[in-house]
Amino acid sequence: MCVSKASEVEKSLRKKFKKSIWSRFTKAINTYELVKPGDKIAVCISGGKDSMLMAKCFQELKLHNKFDFEVKFLVMDPGYSPANRRMIEENSRLLDVPVTVFESDIFESVYNIEKSPCYLCARMRRGYLYSHAKELGCNKIALGHHYDDVIETILMGMLYGAQIQTMMPKLHSTNFEGMELIRPLYLVREDDIKAWRDYNGLEFLQCACRFTENCASCDNEESRSKRLEIKQLIKNLKQVNPFVEGNIFKSVENVNIDTVVAYKQNGVRHHFLEGYDRQ
Repeated sequence: MCVSKASEVEKSLRKKFKKSIWSRFTKAINTYELVKPGDKIAVCISGGKDSMLMAKCFQELKLHNKFDFEVKFLVMDPGYSPANRRMIEENSRLLDVPVTVFESDIFESVYNIEKSPCYLCARMRRGYLYSHAKELGCNKIALGHHYDDVIETILMGMLYGAQIQTMMPKLHSTNFEGMELIRPLYLVREDDIKAWRDYNGLEFLQCACRFTENCASCDNEESRSKRLEIKQLIKNLKQVNPFVEGNIFKSVENVNIDTVVAYKQNGVRHHFLEGYDRQ
């Protein structure tokens, strides 16, 4: 039964969701050079819809790859409830994804921290993933952030952080030499991921966080006041301008430095007055 369900899911990626998911996944791989010959990639699975889809896409990519690379499917248990841990393991078996599970005590470590526990938790989780992936001989970790995460991050930076920045398709690790982070779902829309999930009758973790695991989604005070507000703002703007999402995404590809008052590069701040009188 598990094999047949996995086969159905794989077929849906090749057929029904070829244009909306598979083609955008491979476009990101090629456009941003996310996978190269000799790579050994730790595909990080949190148990949610995004990372599970990413795992299935990588399995499909391995069937068609034009050069040699390896993948490891990595699950970190930061202190999940038994029910959440069981759900991740059952979905992995159902979808025929051979996961490697390791444990940490991150949830316990940040549980009593009052200021920005979500930010600290995310930082710690990424560090653990880098560390374990490196132990497995991997040179990259793959995370399941998608197109909507990117445009929301751009707006959140402007409206709440007073800065223009984006969620990059890939990054060199600053703490783990020789390691990179890649985001293969960079061009895939969240609505299409939900459509894939629902079409295949799949159920994934909504939120496994210790703070919100009894809720339907991650809408604790910190994320609700920002991420969900930005989602609603984009939804409202789209009613007036149907191209608004694409425009937000493209805005950070079309930055004109000549019209920017100040910017940072390699940690150094530059101001337009530096060369103004020499023009």
